[in-house]
Amino acid sequence: MTPWEAVAIFVAGIGAGSINAVVGSGSLITFPTMVALGMPPIVANVCNSIGLVPGSLTGALGYRAELKGQRQRLIRLGLPTIVSAVIGGVLLLYLPAETFDIVVPVLIGLACVLVVVQPMLNRWLSARREHARPHGGPWLWAGVFASGIYGGYFGAAQGVLLIGLLGSFLDDDLQRINGTKNVLSLLINTSAAVLFIFIAEVDWTAVLMVALGAAIGGFLGAKIGRRLPAPVLRWFIVCVGVVAIVKLVYG
Repeated sequence: MTPWEAVAIFVAGIGAGSINAVVGSGSLITFPTMVALGMPPIVANVCNSIGLVPGSLTGALGYRAELKGQRQRLIRLGLPTIVSAVIGGVLLLYLPAETFDIVVPVLIGLACVLVVVQPMLNRWLSARREHARPHGGPWLWAGVFASGIYGGYFGAAQGVLLIGLLGSFLDDDLQRINGTKNVLSLLINTSAAVLFIFIAEVDWTAVLMVALGAAIGGFLGAKIGRRLPAPVLRWFIVCVGVVAIVKLVYG
């Protein structure tokens, strides 16, 4: 890896960490960047999952105030998240590589759609907030479990998925729900990362660059992310995702 390639991944990590703390689709920046630099897609995905852990941590810590009083909720939802993220990581490593090459462009496309419709999703969540349950019930548990498998396997826009699930089934303020989302994303990335460290091929230089950038970005995102122009940020993410799809499909 050249110094300029390392800088590019570092900058992408800052962007991803910032976006993950607020929107939850930062992988649509780091993953395509590493693929564009010539890294095999599965290796890029593994490095992305490991490298984004520090950013997930700083993003979660930045929402400490919103997390007060949520201990039981986090335990109830955190346990299935850890198990399902490991399942997703195992699927990534042991399914044929051709499966990943086929599935990931579809997942990126889905992630881009979720990013675009998030404003409508938020309005819908606000409208039905009064009908939500305090602890979510079994359907939320099942949804979080499924999103953990998705996050362990790939993870782009997992935060958008989690916000949709949590907001649909919980009767709580959206900022507190975003704090919960950040903790669950941290658990997904950490669980998959531990698995990958022991049994996957890892480019540690790429991991270091993503980790350093994401740690800075997660802190910045939690502090100033709400002030960013959301429409510009949203369409930038979509453009990066489209470039990634083209790169993966046409090589």
